[in-house]
Amino acid sequence: MNHSRKTVYLLTLSAMFAALITVATVYVLHIHLSLSGGHNCLHVGDTVLYLAASILPAGYACAAAAIGSSLANLLCGSVVYAPWTFIIKSLVALCFTADGSKLLVKRNYIALSGACLVTVLGYYMTDVVLLNNWLTPLYAAIGNTLQCIVSSILYLVIGFMLDKIQIKKQIHLQ
Repeated sequence: MNHSRKTVYLLTLSAMFAALITVATVYVLHIHLSLSGGHNCLHVGDTVLYLAASILPAGYACAAAAIGSSLANLLCGSVVYAPWTFIIKSLVALCFTADGSKLLVKRNYIALSGACLVTVLGYYMTDVVLLNNWLTPLYAAIGNTLQCIVSSILYLVIGFMLDKIQIKKQIHLQ
């Protein structure tokens, strides 16, 4: 595949992942939690983000993560979080690697901890700035931690299944 064609292919995959992240966040298993004003929710969008970051090169994964997650904030009515999410989810995507023929490589196992840390601390600091309070955001951190755990478990299960069918080989990225 020549350079121009590969760029178009990667842009298309990135746009697809951004759309999947948005839909998975807003519409699939979207459960609101009444923590810190109720902006927390459980969703499977982060699972799709982790998968995208394990498949796409870093720059493309960051774009898909930032755009998809920020659009989800806009659609869910959490507009004030969209710019913060753009940055936080880009950093989350950087925790993962697309190197190798499998999704579940050593770095991506470790990345789950990094992704959770970036998410929890990122949104905690966002809430501190938005609420001008250091204590109240601790409640939201509980929901963000739960979100990370659920997303990580789903990522491991789906990643295992996708590795079994050699997904990277199927989509011609290896």
